[in-house]
Amino acid sequence: RFIGNAVHGEFGLSIRQGRRVSTLIAERLPATLELAISAGVLALALGIPMGVYTALRRGKFGAQVMMTVSLLGVSLPTFLIGILLILVFAVTFKMLPSFGRGDTVALGGWTTGWLTADGWKHLVLPAITLAVFQLALIMRLVRAEMLEVLRTDYIKFARARGLQNSSVYFGHALKNTLVPVITITGLQLGSLIAFAIITETVFQWPGMGLLFIQAVQLADLPVMAAYLCLIALIF
Repeated sequence: RFIGNAVHGEFGLSIRQGRRVSTLIAERLPATLELAISAGVLALALGIPMGVYTALRRGKFGAQVMMTVSLLGVSLPTFLIGILLILVFAVTFKMLPSFGRGDTVALGGWTTGWLTADGWKHLVLPAITLAVFQLALIMRLVRAEMLEVLRTDYIKFARARGLQNSSVYFGHALKNTLVPVITITGLQLGSLIAFAIITETVFQWPGMGLLFIQAVQLADLPVMAAYLCLIALIF
């Protein structure tokens, strides 16, 4: 009976809140997807150009700095990055808010903070926190693939034809470099939503991750089961 109901998206009632789990998930899903998509776009927008730069300027000072920063991005835990960002931008300089989602706009059954200035202010720090690991991963992947592609025969033939470096790099090499990057990025969308648990907890972002942590603390099994099944489905 449980599996049959789960196929239809029904996981019963929340033990603590007494409301349907599907309703709770539907209320929190927009916030999590908004955060994950923003972090993913940020990671791609910065990671790909930085990966290309470090591959083409290998050994240069700027490339070395980026590689060092990316190593920190891969190594530092997400919660520490979030706390440091709060300390600098929310506590010290008081530039950005440190918790919550801010003002949102309801579009039917969907809510978004992308359409309000206050929503963007609240989104900046969580999105950066969630994007740092993915950005470093994409940058290092693009760099490795770019260096591999630049050693292939068809790149040598393109140079022999007298093509300009910009045409070789961006017209031939980058296009083939992005094939595995796109594959990995698709898988990382599930990781972004899963890793959002930590980010949402640090910033009290009202998404599914925070709902799951609260369910774990209160032993709310229907909510936990629904969240884990949804994450598995997304992957």
